[in-house]
Amino acid sequence: MNKPCIICVAITGSVPTKADNPAVPITVSEQIESTQEAYEAGATIAHCHVRNEDETPTSDPDRFAALKGGIEKHCPGMIVQLSTGGRSGAGRARGGMLPLQPDMASLSVGSNNFPTRVYENPPDLVDWLAAEMVAHDVKPEIEAFDLSHIFRAAEMHQNGKIKDRPYVQFVMGVKNAMPADRAVFDFYVHTVKRLFGEDAPWCAAGIGANQIVLNDWAISNGGHARTGLEDNVRLDRNTLAPSNAALVRRTAQICDKYERPVATWQEARRILGLRHVS
Repeated sequence: MNKPCIICVAITGSVPTKADNPAVPITVSEQIESTQEAYEAGATIAHCHVRNEDETPTSDPDRFAALKGGIEKHCPGMIVQLSTGGRSGAGRARGGMLPLQPDMASLSVGSNNFPTRVYENPPDLVDWLAAEMVAHDVKPEIEAFDLSHIFRAAEMHQNGKIKDRPYVQFVMGVKNAMPADRAVFDFYVHTVKRLFGEDAPWCAAGIGANQIVLNDWAISNGGHARTGLEDNVRLDRNTLAPSNAALVRRTAQICDKYERPVATWQEARRILGLRHVS
């Protein structure tokens, strides 16, 4: 199998702090530096959250703008994907950065349980976020925490609420949501191919110790992979990951194992149907 594999690096997230791992980048400058190292290690998508100075999550468009600009300057061609996740803000504030016109943005199309709360994605907010992505030419990445989310993405595509063929990422291993279950994973892949076509690109993300498990499942099955300190702060039970780049290099080693080349940013943009940049 020689199909290029896109590596997405989720650099920060909304939950991990420096108390969990000192390598977690918090400030915009730390995030830019960490992303550049991951880019040089092979990552071609940067999945981005921003934080306040006290490490709490925020949806501040100014911070997103500074981060986006820094990544574009120091990581030429890298795909910038901004998060509209619910831990960083409420209501339409979650989409306040979309006018910045990033290449991509995450889109959760349904609700589910998280470790200590409900991750609320009501239909009216989902429709508004999707409409903003259409208006600003931002490609959504569908974050599927449940099988129903894949079907909801298909319905939204059929109704014109998602412009292009959906790019779905399976998220497995979140406590109280979908566990890392191989039979379910295989059915997810089957469902994406049935709904969107045999050649539809898809990705998978595993949380915590499941990160390397989902990397292996996705890469060996022709999908794309997500890694990074947002999802997992360790290399193993006893070893903290020294950087996002270290997790990217580990993912690239799995690509080597299955004889899949790591996608260049040009290949990643072509696979995902994104605009070319010089």
